[in-house]
Amino acid sequence: MAIVFSEQKKRQQYLILVFTIVILATAIVFWFGVFKKPTESPPLPSLSIRKVEINFKVFDQPLLSELELFEEVPVFEGAFGRNNPFLPAPSQEEPTK
Repeated sequence: MAIVFSEQKKRQQYLILVFTIVILATAIVFWFGVFKKPTESPPLPSLSIRKVEINFKVFDQPLLSELELFEEVPVFEGAFGRNNPFLPAPSQEEPTK
């Protein structure tokens, strides 16, 4: 029976070690993540704003006058799909006679 007690004591020592490591890791995360004050960094220099110039002479090109407008899409006529599209499709096979 002495063997059982020594195994139980070793197991308790391992559990105490693991518990201590978990407590230390939690303390380190809280120390560096929650309680540490953020350092103030200087603001980033803003980029200079450039003036945007649009060349409207592009619309005067003869190639653009050759373009045609789209036809109007006709309204769909006919039967729509099934009432419940998530049901399996009915079998299209003909029964053998």
